[in-house]
Amino acid sequence: MNNTEEAVTKSEAPGAIRFEDGAAYDRFMGVWSRLVGQIFLDWLAPDSGWRWLDVGCGNGAFTELIVRHCAPQAVDGIDPAPAQLAYARTIPALQGAQFRQGDAMALPFADNAFDAAVMPLVIFFVPDPAKGVAEMARVVRPGGVVAAYAWDMVSGGFPYQDLRLAMNELGVSVPMPPSPDASLIENMKKLWSDAGVQSVETREIAVQRIFSDFDDYWATVLGGPSAGSKLAAMKFEDQLRLQSFIRERQTKDANGRIVYNARANAVKGHVPT
Repeated sequence: MNNTEEAVTKSEAPGAIRFEDGAAYDRFMGVWSRLVGQIFLDWLAPDSGWRWLDVGCGNGAFTELIVRHCAPQAVDGIDPAPAQLAYARTIPALQGAQFRQGDAMALPFADNAFDAAVMPLVIFFVPDPAKGVAEMARVVRPGGVVAAYAWDMVSGGFPYQDLRLAMNELGVSVPMPPSPDASLIENMKKLWSDAGVQSVETREIAVQRIFSDFDDYWATVLGGPSAGSKLAAMKFEDQLRLQSFIRERQTKDANGRIVYNARANAVKGHVPT
């Protein structure tokens, strides 16, 4: 889910979650982000011709949805991870978008520069979520939209929750983002209201993803930023134990494909006029 304080938190601090491979991240999380993002955009019901800011744009998964479905006048994306931004710049649909490295808590934009600022799957990564929301509100014009969606990290909505639990059972710790509580609906509502955003609305978004088989699932999680390196470093016998633990808990459809469900919380509101 903003080169500054947050970039250090996400890329340099010991045990921090690292985002270094845009293609692997896209398979691991970009697919999920687009599933939620399309429902989220339908809920926002934006006008065409808006100037958009994607805060924590990562590899451009959600940014591409904006370009393809919202007829924007302009789109900017900001993220602390150079590799993610490099990947986003290769996406054909995003050749007209502007990307820069930066911090969600100190956005390098003027006041009232955008019609909408969105934070997709990011707010739990921001060390000071209130500051991040206040910054989004600052750079959006009066009457413009400030919105976000995030996995419900506290209540089991994260799509790889079973993997996290299985690794913990084997004594392998997986780093959590610094602000998981920020993804709770009641906390989102308070963050937006405290930032002076008005007409605040929230909702849950449930999505489902299908993996063709266990190999497809396993290859996907090996590319994950929070668990992939730890999975690769595990002893072979421990990997087998982990795989067995996960297989026993997976749900399959009538065709034998693996089905996973996830749940995100979303929030939107308007900057006062």
